[in-house]
Amino acid sequence: MGLKQNTWKLNQWYDQNVAGNAGYAAFAKGGMWSWGDSYRGELGQNNSQPGGKRSSPIQIGSDTDWVDIANTTNNQGAAINTDGELWMWGINGGGGLGQNDTTARSSPVQVPGTTWASKSDEEFGSDRSKFHLGGNSLAIKTDGTMWGWGYNQNGNLVQNSQINYSSPVQIPGTTWKYVSGNEGQNQGAIKTDGTLWMWGAGNGGRLANNTDSPTKYSSPVQVPGTTWRSISMANVSVHATKTDGTLWCWGTNAGGCLGQNQAYAQLNGASSPIQIGGGTDWKQAIAGPGDWSAAVKTDGTLWIWGRNENGLLGLNQAHDIHISSPTQVPGTTWKNAECFSIGMFGTKTDGTLWSWGYNGPSGVLGKAFALPGHRSSPVQIPGTTWKRVAGTKYAFVYATKS
Repeated sequence: MGLKQNTWKLNQWYDQNVAGNAGYAAFAKGGMWSWGDSYRGELGQNNSQPGGKRSSPIQIGSDTDWVDIANTTNNQGAAINTDGELWMWGINGGGGLGQNDTTARSSPVQVPGTTWASKSDEEFGSDRSKFHLGGNSLAIKTDGTMWGWGYNQNGNLVQNSQINYSSPVQIPGTTWKYVSGNEGQNQGAIKTDGTLWMWGAGNGGRLANNTDSPTKYSSPVQVPGTTWRSISMANVSVHATKTDGTLWCWGTNAGGCLGQNQAYAQLNGASSPIQIGGGTDWKQAIAGPGDWSAAVKTDGTLWIWGRNENGLLGLNQAHDIHISSPTQVPGTTWKNAECFSIGMFGTKTDGTLWSWGYNGPSGVLGKAFALPGHRSSPVQIPGTTWKRVAGTKYAFVYATKS
């Protein structure tokens, strides 16, 4: 299926100009829109030249059948349509766009295949995703098979090698359910039987195999347990939930991001899963790309901890304060949230979208154009029909609207 003619008209979709120091995109009634700066085609506007800034939403292509968006760990965008087609754009180092080459694309191009699975649980975020895309891309199909492409320096594509692949190659197994990854170091996935498997670089204890050896694993290593429900990975830590509502973590404790009420000097890491307190009603685990983490509970409360650089914790505190145990962000109707390199976005059950962290000189938080500085408390982005948020390491943010 090619990009089709769009007959839907934009109607009072966004009532305020916005911009960012990176590329942004949003979905509205099936249409896909972007704004911000374009460095290598991240806006998907068929313009790969730097400086292609857009201070108001502009449509990507003309399709109206986009149903899902993907978190990526690189300067890329990705989306799935109703036909199960996966489309990507942006930079293409290591073949991360799956096009059998390494050429950047400034317009969406289809990854081979037509049965890619979208997220099955709309109320959850990236911790229950069917795909992890970026420099190392992993995606699950509707038949339970998982495929990978891109950089493979740490055995990320499970091919028993360190050769990069610019086209999808199958990862062994046919019962994969959810997958997560970080910036080229590790990947992890849950199977339909509730088992959790990790692979890639083993340093920092991120493989949960009771060692912090830097040994690289190009085959999945099982994490103990058979009741894993979700997984979210960052560069230094891994967070996961079980079916009983408990929250677990492992990896490096930089900034206190393991949530054990201990600073790095007291606990430098964990190479086996350790439980985070706070009850048994954790719904979504969110590992930040840096030294911080967050989680949403079933009662709609949002909790956050770790390094508070740039006001990332959203607690209206100085940016140099670290918190090593879960602390509640104001509000009780949070639906899901996502962490990015310099900020955080969250949606509420009333359809509102909120952001905080470092706003940058061009309004990276999406509140308005040219609002520099830190925002240490949630700031509402105009609109009340936001559905889902995704993004990349560099705060290229993608959001859906109902």
